[in-house]
Amino acid sequence: MLPAAESAGAVGAGNDPVPGSPGTTVPIRPLSFRELLDEPFALIQANIVVLAGTTAIGLVLAELVVVGITGGISSLTDGSDAGTAWAAILATAACAWLLRFLLRGMTVAVGLATVARSPIKWRTALGRVAAVAGPLLVFQVMYTLVGVGVLVGGSILIITYPLALIWLGYLRAGRFVAVPVIFVERTTHAGAVARSKLLVEGAQSSITGLWLACRALLVLIAVPLLGIPWYLADFTGTHRWQVIVLLTSAALLIIAFGEVVESATRVVSYVDRRCRREGLDIRVPGTEKR
Repeated sequence: MLPAAESAGAVGAGNDPVPGSPGTTVPIRPLSFRELLDEPFALIQANIVVLAGTTAIGLVLAELVVVGITGGISSLTDGSDAGTAWAAILATAACAWLLRFLLRGMTVAVGLATVARSPIKWRTALGRVAAVAGPLLVFQVMYTLVGVGVLVGGSILIITYPLALIWLGYLRAGRFVAVPVIFVERTTHAGAVARSKLLVEGAQSSITGLWLACRALLVLIAVPLLGIPWYLADFTGTHRWQVIVLLTSAALLIIAFGEVVESATRVVSYVDRRCRREGLDIRVPGTEKR
């Protein structure tokens, strides 16, 4: 269960500047749109060791798998450029999908624990992810299918693509807090989606804007990150395998960063919606722990 609000909660990571207060990372109260954009980074900062370590290990393992698969396919196709390119693309997409699953679960697990003022280490977080792996996997499969379906359908005409992106954001908004619900309320995927739609009722437009803002941030980060491989190519040379490793690593890094930010935003939004819809921040006299 998440705790009720403290009398003097702090905004941001670190110690509460108000003397005598417990130093909450994310205030348990209704949040403004600006805070919904800002607080996820406070949550990430508070768990930077766990999240950075998990991301680094996941990236290394994913890249090793990508290189291994790409190298194997390249050997089978006698070094065909087309075969090697498609192997790299498909292997990166598959590893990115698995990496997102891991980071989504880990970020939500440690984020909820931090909000509850009971920080956990990576082993505990991994155990909590394993405990809800079934519903979380169903969520990820549906998340992928809906995303691919909407974007592929919207890309038939270039002019309809922005509209498809907005529509996808609206669909995402209805299920935006489903993952925190899975962890906190230990329900099925269907139950989590129904609960999420109930919590975000009346706020889908603002959450759509929040989701689009996260995508815009990812684009801003992606541009310089994608430029790094070309910069490093000046030192490593433009040989095929060096370029493949640099590009796939950059793509995985961008996807990992985006998933951590989005998952932290889900946790913060869950707290906000619980406060607005159910009064999570309201203290009931006589219920506080002695």
